[in-house]
Amino acid sequence: MTHTSEAAAAKFGLSKHEFALVGVTALWGSTFLIIHTAMDFAGPMFFVGVRFLTAGLVAAAVFWRWLRGLTLLELGAGLAIGASLALGYGLQTIGLQSISSSMSGFITAFYVPLVPLMQWAFLRKRPGKMSFIGAGLAFAGLVVLGGPGAAGFSFGFGEWITVAAAVACAVEVILISAFASKRVEFRRVTVVQLLAAGGFAFLAMPITGESVPAADWRWIVPAVALGGMSMVIQLTMNWAQRHVSATRATIIYSAEPVWAGLIGWVAGDQLPWFALGGAALIVAGVLVSELKPPPKSE
Repeated sequence: MTHTSEAAAAKFGLSKHEFALVGVTALWGSTFLIIHTAMDFAGPMFFVGVRFLTAGLVAAAVFWRWLRGLTLLELGAGLAIGASLALGYGLQTIGLQSISSSMSGFITAFYVPLVPLMQWAFLRKRPGKMSFIGAGLAFAGLVVLGGPGAAGFSFGFGEWITVAAAVACAVEVILISAFASKRVEFRRVTVVQLLAAGGFAFLAMPITGESVPAADWRWIVPAVALGGMSMVIQLTMNWAQRHVSATRATIIYSAEPVWAGLIGWVAGDQLPWFALGGAALIVAGVLVSELKPPPKSE
């Protein structure tokens, strides 16, 4: 990170690692509409496979010197994270065949309150009280962002499979933090997880009944572009979460629907009042998660 970007991060009360996660969250928020459009021309698992294979090959070309020291722990970490990536993005992409990109973004963000709970259940790391409150506020903001026109609890297949994708996303965040604590080399893990995600997605094609689609720039360009974005996103997550807790990272990631809404607004969409209210709740969640409860009086 440059001196200028570090100064900008400090200005907003963020570390350089948190500032980087804010950046990748903005990138992440731009992907839903792209994928939703591309699903008219390619199957979901094939699209996910091309996306992550592209990302993995780019990462391997950039970090090939680091691959020589690959350890079994790093290989296992990459395979585990790659499996959660393929499952999460695959299910999310399947859902995008039948629900809108905005609804997909809102439901996927359900993983926000799941991370601290799953972290507590599986890693025995109990988050602080303010982290729970912050996560709750952020999730409330996501609910408000859905607005009065959202599908609510009348979920169909597309909505429920996106809920399953959210669970897989929570697992991914927890796995990244768990392996980061073991001090694995994040560049090697990034290469393995991206290639593994692409491979697992291709292996799932017979399960979803997909075949290779005809060549068409309307899926090729989005898949390759998202592949490059995925490499940047995953590399940054693996690097930054070595210094940012899973709960804190999840609070930052919870702003993804806000970025998606802002990108839609730039493209011509309008942000109604309830969307602004949801965004305010998410920001409040970020701030509250940084607070420490007052010490108990004697």
